[in-house]
Amino acid sequence: MRIRRLNTFTFPVPFKRVFRHASASRRHAENLIVAAHADDGTIGYGEGCPRLYVTGETVPSCAAFVNQYAASFCADVGSVDDLRAWIDAHGDAIDENPAAFCAMELAALDLLGKASGRNIEQLLGVASGPPDVAYSAVLGDMGLLLYRWQLRGFRARGFTDFKVKLSGSLRRDRAKLAPFVSGGSSPATVRLDANNLWETPEQCTAHLDALGDIAFAIEEPLQAGDVDGCTRVAQQSGVKVIADESLRLTRQLEALAEPSAWIVNVRVSKMGGVVRSLDVVAAAARAGIDVIVGCQVGETSLLTRAALAVIASAPGAVVGAEGAFGTHLLARDLTDRTIMWGYGGMLHGRDVPDGSGGLGLRLDPAAALVPLEDT
Repeated sequence: MRIRRLNTFTFPVPFKRVFRHASASRRHAENLIVAAHADDGTIGYGEGCPRLYVTGETVPSCAAFVNQYAASFCADVGSVDDLRAWIDAHGDAIDENPAAFCAMELAALDLLGKASGRNIEQLLGVASGPPDVAYSAVLGDMGLLLYRWQLRGFRARGFTDFKVKLSGSLRRDRAKLAPFVSGGSSPATVRLDANNLWETPEQCTAHLDALGDIAFAIEEPLQAGDVDGCTRVAQQSGVKVIADESLRLTRQLEALAEPSAWIVNVRVSKMGGVVRSLDVVAAAARAGIDVIVGCQVGETSLLTRAALAVIASAPGAVVGAEGAFGTHLLARDLTDRTIMWGYGGMLHGRDVPDGSGGLGLRLDPAAALVPLEDT
């Protein structure tokens, strides 16, 4: 099977509510959709979610990357082994354009899976099919009335695992976490996300101490890449640090000298696709570092499906999952069936569409794709 051409699109679907945190505020999805066409008319679809503050990418820059490398990719990739070889040969370029390549890779994997009749787990040799997954409820940084309303909604849906975005205001953050204290939740059910709020470990530790013993981990408390400072946060507070923007490459795991202090957040788009995400998860598991398989806000079911393969690859190392919001957040999905969590945040593998291989999903004919530049 050979890829004849790639086409690029975006799907800027509105959110049902604004999603805010310390680094950004979002009202609609920002994504790159790639369609990979085979000579027999079969089409595979992939998605990447560029984030300027995470990887330096934008939708136009992603489209430019696809345009630059499409001819080589189409000529050289006809199997999973070919794909791995292409990734190895273009590692530096992918490092700088991970979301763009993610969309290309997923489109190719979807196409290869459809051609062989194998789902993405079988194609990559990680499992026979998608796993059962319990997702976390994610509470953004918003006004307290709306925050409490959303928290009540998540609890009514049976969620017991929460990720709370901090504001940096002690008064406001105390108010956001107060329901967990009064509700008797154990520390292992709550983690925090600071989105690089503080400059020094001492500032972060003072804030955590003032909040009390509520959370078991905090994501990106300091400036991205401050490994030494984050290690000190973990040592001083007894709270694990989740590396997100600070970890995009497998080799960056070597800097995490104290595995017990760390959790890594593996987002398929941020890492540069499924294959590279699998490499990071495997390396983290070998080093004794726990993993959360996360998402970018606004992912469609294409990336949700891809993340399930990553979760299936190392169930013992994965301590949390984020995503699968589907039409809980999106005004509509890109696909005709939505992969999203149900009661208690559960997504059962048996309920994931299996289609005829690959990601097992078909595009919704009514979804409004916006063409970018054909490649």
